[in-house]
Amino acid sequence: MRILFLGDVVGEPGRKAVIKRLKSLKDQHRADFIVVNGENAAGGRGITPKICIELMRAGATVITTGDHVWDQQEIVSHITTEPRLLRPINWPAGTPGAGSVVLDTDHGKVAVINAQGRSFIQPALDNPFTLVEEEISRLRDELGVKIIFVDFHAETTSEKIAFGRCFDGSVSAVVGTHTHVQTADERVLPGGTAYLTDAGMCGPDESILGRNIDPIVERFVTLMPKRFPVAKGRVRLCGAVIDIDPETGKANAIDRIQEIVEP
Repeated sequence: MRILFLGDVVGEPGRKAVIKRLKSLKDQHRADFIVVNGENAAGGRGITPKICIELMRAGATVITTGDHVWDQQEIVSHITTEPRLLRPINWPAGTPGAGSVVLDTDHGKVAVINAQGRSFIQPALDNPFTLVEEEISRLRDELGVKIIFVDFHAETTSEKIAFGRCFDGSVSAVVGTHTHVQTADERVLPGGTAYLTDAGMCGPDESILGRNIDPIVERFVTLMPKRFPVAKGRVRLCGAVIDIDPETGKANAIDRIQEIVEP
């Protein structure tokens, strides 16, 4: 079983690049299942129903999000009708949408969990460690799911690493998102969980985290408020490919992917 994951899609350049390349990436990596983080796909903040549909038509099996999930108002009604569009599982009870989904595949049931960290991002959210532990028990004990992929959307490397270590052996993979810079620490942990601190972004290459360079530099220099438009030009498309044994749910390998897509 091979899962292809693409990191945070940033604005129109990012989503156009993903839509353009997703089918060929699936073929190139012989992926069985595709997860895309789409939380910055609409102008760099949030996702709309139209963009969600476009990404799924291009080949995304599941779309995950993060702290910008509610930035586009129209997504609130859409997320209640599209189970393959996830919001972080540790938002308060009663929040629209769901934080996990289970889908049937040729390799058996596959679950995707979307969780969000709390360090330097949104500390008022429920504890992702305890909630994900409860969800894993439900998926395994009640539904018999062996393959579980987790997108952990968090700010600090320490929280992400702790999360991966906490669930080593309990899930198939933990891949981090949110910081938009791909890390070089991919590995299969001792318990059989594939881990990567951050998958990186699918966004403009000549940018600062997908945004125009000059206003961000000026903001740091002057401390004056600035608008941060999404940059243009070629896109750096980042993610990971994970091989999983469907019989055990353990990962065999994880490889980072990164390529430049011209506009």
